[in-house]
Amino acid sequence: MKKIPLLLFILLSTLAANKADFSLIIDKPFNDALFDITQDYDRQISAVGYSKDFKESKYKNSTTYTNAFDYLEDAHNLHGAQIHLTKLNSAADITLSKIQNLPRFNEAVSVIKTPSNGYYIGGHSVDGSLMLLKLDSNANTLFTKEFGTKNYDTMHHLVALRDGGVLAVGTSNTTRDSSDKLFQTGLGLSDIYLSRFSKNGDMLWSKKYGTHNDDIGIDAAEAIDGSLVVLGSTKKNTDKNLTLMRITEDGDKIWTQEIQSDQAILPHKIIRLRDNSFLVSMSQTNEVEKEQIRFIKFDLQKNILLDKEIATAYASGLKDIEEFSDSSIFAVGYVQDTYNTDALVMHLDSNLNLLCQEHYGGENFDMLNALDILHDSKIAAAGIHTSPDSQESNMWIMKLNQDCSIAQKSIKSNTLYNQLLTLFKHEIETGKLSIREDLRIEFRAEDLYFNVAEYKLTSIQEKFLNIFSAKLLQFLKANESYVDTLEINGHTSSEWSGVNFTDNYLNNSKLSMNRAYATLSYIFKQQSMQTKIWLSSIIKGSGLSYSKKVMIDNKEDKEKSRRVSFKIILGEKL
Repeated sequence: MKKIPLLLFILLSTLAANKADFSLIIDKPFNDALFDITQDYDRQISAVGYSKDFKESKYKNSTTYTNAFDYLEDAHNLHGAQIHLTKLNSAADITLSKIQNLPRFNEAVSVIKTPSNGYYIGGHSVDGSLMLLKLDSNANTLFTKEFGTKNYDTMHHLVALRDGGVLAVGTSNTTRDSSDKLFQTGLGLSDIYLSRFSKNGDMLWSKKYGTHNDDIGIDAAEAIDGSLVVLGSTKKNTDKNLTLMRITEDGDKIWTQEIQSDQAILPHKIIRLRDNSFLVSMSQTNEVEKEQIRFIKFDLQKNILLDKEIATAYASGLKDIEEFSDSSIFAVGYVQDTYNTDALVMHLDSNLNLLCQEHYGGENFDMLNALDILHDSKIAAAGIHTSPDSQESNMWIMKLNQDCSIAQKSIKSNTLYNQLLTLFKHEIETGKLSIREDLRIEFRAEDLYFNVAEYKLTSIQEKFLNIFSAKLLQFLKANESYVDTLEINGHTSSEWSGVNFTDNYLNNSKLSMNRAYATLSYIFKQQSMQTKIWLSSIIKGSGLSYSKKVMIDNKEDKEKSRRVSFKIILGEKL
């Protein structure tokens, strides 16, 4: 292989990695979004949300409308959202995509599996009616229930119950009909609205709860004794507080608890933990009006067991949380800076200490709304992605590893990951390197980092690369039927004194490319001609500047950021 010209090397990108990542953007015409996700019994994953649908005018054969009201009605009902269910296999291929063409426009907010591998889907129409659908495994409609008050209602979540039924959690506006009784129709501007259904879809009861202020129903969880703990918020003037409520199976109130704060609180999710306590995820603004992550853990007697804030550099919120079998917590949501919103992924231990976090997304608006922990301990997540060249949102489905990295599409990645851990056991135990579940290898030893502004390899780095590359290339050759690319990435810290932002970024970009090229070049030159020919078909290099700098406790570790990393990209035909 001839020496790679620097310009060509600079143009090499990480696109090869993207094709193997389990991250699928479904781009339909107009705005689309996904709000919930679940794993099917055949190990595929299904997600629900909405996509826009357009209908033909019922007056299409008429050249004129008979009156203005006919025109307004027709124009209003020609386009809008419809429930959309999408199903993916382990290769991120779409195996089912179905729009529920209901008479009224609507959005899905929640999905639950049925024993027959079908679905319960909860949502609401755009004009304020609540909806419950039951579908078979092919997403054919078995029944549609439309319910709610005569007011404007919205559904926020559908909760699976142990008797096979479901609880719809939402909000209802107060009646404007003077003939309705106050305590039947609402106690304030809006109220928590709950409806319980049997496993056959029969409504067992439907009730409203609230104060004289604005009350919003967010989510609920079933307790070990069958009672229900409801999560909501109460707005008093400009303040938003957390509301907790415990009710019986029949919807009778047992207790309420309002958690007040000097800053606005926005609750997102409640789950029951393995120890039968409850965990709430919420956002709370700090003194500079920036959203921060806050957790509250409590028991059935409303005793607060833990109240913890996760401080982040940017405004952040976790919209969904789930518990692993080891009692650690995985969470997805959003992180915002001045310019855009990215998806946020976090893994925390049982005491809510941060184990890892990552941001994913493009230049515009990206958010993950929901997650589901899969049978193999990976995580499926669904949300919204906005392309850089568009203002329209798209449906987005990802599969993640426990270390917050994106899982690869290949189911073979689990096996190769475990093999790599065994192969480099000594290097891992001595702190020379670490291996992530997405098959990324990071050098960790102090003597393997680069000095400030340098890219030439030291004798210590060269000696380690000899041992490391001999093991790695033998491993890749043995698994060449699965390997598409060996990617070498150069990294820098964010520092570069005495220059403006543009020069800082460009200087660091060139430096990171030089570090990757120096490493690639050294490894390549040590090989036999036969190995070089094979290696030239899979090896790629790129510089990532300081886009992946090492952060510890939300602070940049500049020394550890000056490094190279390797990533094994698996092929799609496995």
